[in-house]
Amino acid sequence: MNLADPAEIEQARRFLRRAERQERRFLNPVPTSVGGWRTLRDALPLYLNNKEEKFPRKPLGPFHTDPAVYASTPSSGLRLTWIGHSSTLIEIDGMRVLTDPVWDQRASPLRWAGPKRFFAAPLPLESLPRLDVVLVSHDHYDHLGESTIRRLSRMDAMRQTEWVTSLGVGEILEQYGVKRRKISELDWTESIGDSTLQITAVPSRHFSGRSMFNRFETLWSAFALKGPKHNVYFGADSGWWAGFEEIGHEYGPFDLTMLEIGAFSELWKDIHMGPDGAAQAFADLGGKGLLMPIHWGLFDLALHGWRQPMERMLDVATENGIPLWSPEPGLPVEVVSGVELRSGWWR
Repeated sequence: MNLADPAEIEQARRFLRRAERQERRFLNPVPTSVGGWRTLRDALPLYLNNKEEKFPRKPLGPFHTDPAVYASTPSSGLRLTWIGHSSTLIEIDGMRVLTDPVWDQRASPLRWAGPKRFFAAPLPLESLPRLDVVLVSHDHYDHLGESTIRRLSRMDAMRQTEWVTSLGVGEILEQYGVKRRKISELDWTESIGDSTLQITAVPSRHFSGRSMFNRFETLWSAFALKGPKHNVYFGADSGWWAGFEEIGHEYGPFDLTMLEIGAFSELWKDIHMGPDGAAQAFADLGGKGLLMPIHWGLFDLALHGWRQPMERMLDVATENGIPLWSPEPGLPVEVVSGVELRSGWWR
């Protein structure tokens, strides 16, 4: 694995604080290319001539979650239910956190077009247990589902739930029905919570916007979730950057590190790290605990085959001795220190 350039590390230290803006646009912690019309032009012929298996040839699942599981607390203190992509129910030291909820049929502004999910959500929204926090990392459609938010905001079980997100995203949540008083927007390195659970927003290398014309107007973040006994890193979306080392030093070590492995390409490697970048980021964050691959296996968002991210991740993890924790969608599983989980559901 390549060592970071000392100058880039120093720059990362300088930006491991609050987010900076240029006029109305938030800036990445290091110089970053997010792509634009030129990237679309370069990607179009690759899409048209693509021979990869972009969608599962056979239906996946169905996957089902037994909601009765949530009547009892996990003996280990840490249990996760991966709904798919970046949507995960995290039970940590007596608190429940739902990350980037997307139950929508498509990760798209349109109901009739756009990336369609490969399998139905294994747990109906109405069957969710009482939630303490809904955590929304940024405003992209595969992380913030409009119909999902609207339904959650109307549920009686959500009346006491707190919503935590990045700067500017609260306005979108409010438009979709969430009460403003229940929303907390965090800048990078800002924290909310108490001794039962502290949530800290940390920099990531990505971008925001629900169209090509409002990019960077809201902030994007990763999050550290620290309970009395456990510490979880929710990486959301990010390309690899030298700041991971500083984040690990400041907020780690982590029992579970959730990092994206899908939707990657050399054309946009600055904003999506892929399996190799996830392995590097895990090492930079301290290399402790378990690595949970997320952001794969539910939507077709790139040029690679739908299985490819996990196939490559398994190879990279084996080569580098990285302990993986990759459960079947919808299956609530306790996280036990040092115990790997390599589900083969995707095969």
